[in-house]
Amino acid sequence: MPADAFSVTFTINNNCPYTIWPASQTSKGSQISTGFELASQASKTLNIPPQWSGRIWARFVCSNSGGKFCCGSGDCGSGQIECGGKGAKPPATLAEFTLLGDGGQDFYDISLVDGFNLPVKVAPQIRNCTTISFPVDINQKGYPKELAVVNSDGGIIGCKSACIVFNQPQYCCTGDYGTPDKCKPTNYSLIFKKPCPQAYSYAYDDQSSLFRCKGEPNYVITFCP
Repeated sequence: MPADAFSVTFTINNNCPYTIWPASQTSKGSQISTGFELASQASKTLNIPPQWSGRIWARFVCSNSGGKFCCGSGDCGSGQIECGGKGAKPPATLAEFTLLGDGGQDFYDISLVDGFNLPVKVAPQIRNCTTISFPVDINQKGYPKELAVVNSDGGIIGCKSACIVFNQPQYCCTGDYGTPDKCKPTNYSLIFKKPCPQAYSYAYDDQSSLFRCKGEPNYVITFCP
């Protein structure tokens, strides 16, 4: 794709004290890199096509044993470093984007609707647009054991949402709870919302969690900010 076909850049930083494997899933526009390795304190810049929509997340506790790549947290199930369009297996902290959407605005958010695996920050590189962040590693803080994802060595590597664990309408905003006036925050969603008021903690959390930006900025996405 010629250089002038790209709209903006996403620079992805790894401030975690270990290697991560960022990944993406495109919902609109040309597919960008779907997975790569990023060492601690390293960064990588991706060229993003105009009017792109999709999500970015990070995988960790990964290995290539037996010739099949897999991760303990955020795995996409492709068996390779590149996810090839596959999404993350919950839980995974998602940075979501719709570039040049309605009114020529970018829409962006941090979503914990499916759960949490790593802290993340999204910073538009333009004045007057809000930097959003989930800076707390709640894997280290503890939460209800029914939501926890535990590694083979007993360490917590993620926190599922109540919707993923229980699949009940009041947590998933479905059925009788399928409208914003019926589906409200729960004690489980508040586990995410209290440490990070800017992040989506359940499906209808738009009012405090969906952000807009004009001016076609570049973005810096930092894991473990």
